Amino acid sequence: MATTKIERLMNLVICLLSTEHFLTADKIRTLVAGYGESSSVEAFNRMFERDKNELRDLGIPLETGRHRGSEVDGYRINRSAYELPAIDLDRDESAAVTMAAALWDDPSMASVARTALLKLRAGGVELVADSDLTVGVRAATPRAMGSEAVVAVLLRAVENQLPVSFLHRPSPTAEPSTRRLEPWGVVTHRGRWYVVGHDLDRGETRTFRLSRILEPVETGTASFTRPDDVDVRALVAEAATFADSGGHGPARIWVADGRAAGVRRAAATVAPEDRDGRPGAVVTLMEWSAESLARQVVGLGEDAVALAPPVLVDAVVAGLRGALAGADA
Repeated sequence: MATTKIERLMNLVICLLSTEHFLTADKIRTLVAGYGESSSVEAFNRMFERDKNELRDLGIPLETGRHRGSEVDGYRINRSAYELPAIDLDRDESAAVTMAAALWDDPSMASVARTALLKLRAGGVELVADSDLTVGVRAATPRAMGSEAVVAVLLRAVENQLPVSFLHRPSPTAEPSTRRLEPWGVVTHRGRWYVVGHDLDRGETRTFRLSRILEPVETGTASFTRPDDVDVRALVAEAATFADSGGHGPARIWVADGRAAGVRRAAATVAPEDRDGRPGAVVTLMEWSAESLARQVVGLGEDAVALAPPVLVDAVVAGLRGALAGADA
């Protein structure tokens, strides 16, 4: 079976890494599997020239020189220049690596990500655990991120400080409208991706969820200057919290004792209170999503009751009616 090009190049790299001396082309032809299949010296020379150029294009430090006493040029790879230095990540860099690996839940990408993390840990690199990250990486899937093309264009625009325009849906069922933005940053908050910046049409700071931005995103040519004192993470957290709660303030829910551990952990306050003779507590949440919280309350059945605000109560009632209709069907 003929040796493939990739196999031949790998054999060449291994051979040139394994020697401290400069190996002549004739010597390489005899040592590297694949070159012996060339029909003539001229064919080998053409093949070898192409392979050398390809290695250099890949950034492999191929050196040319002569071994002592030889009058013919030889080749080798400088191992110290070829090998990566020791990897030393600070906490932010470690968190970025862990988050990037967690984002790709596609089976093929997940396997690659796990292998990469395993190799880093095997090399002594200490990585931040998923549970230590300030964003919910397991929820920040590519679906929550939106289109990769949208993300790529927005990141380039942020880096180069260029304005963008795009179609945006304020809700999943709303008609899209054109928005023009000077993007200051792309960040995550509670598993969702957002771009924040100066809205050119409204003259205000605005935040947009990436999953609601439609392709394509157009980039302008006139650069802008990002404010020095802007905290994009704080802006996104404030805007996302307001949007999730519908601007209706804290959510209050009664939960039975021993139930709704997740809701209790997210609560700002927990006040013991009996209801219809059952021991429990009223929990208050400052950051919440009506859709998500209503699903949790409905799932708890008689062990949870939504008390306020009305938008949450209405969402729970609608969810219970839907569950009953499904049971009767």
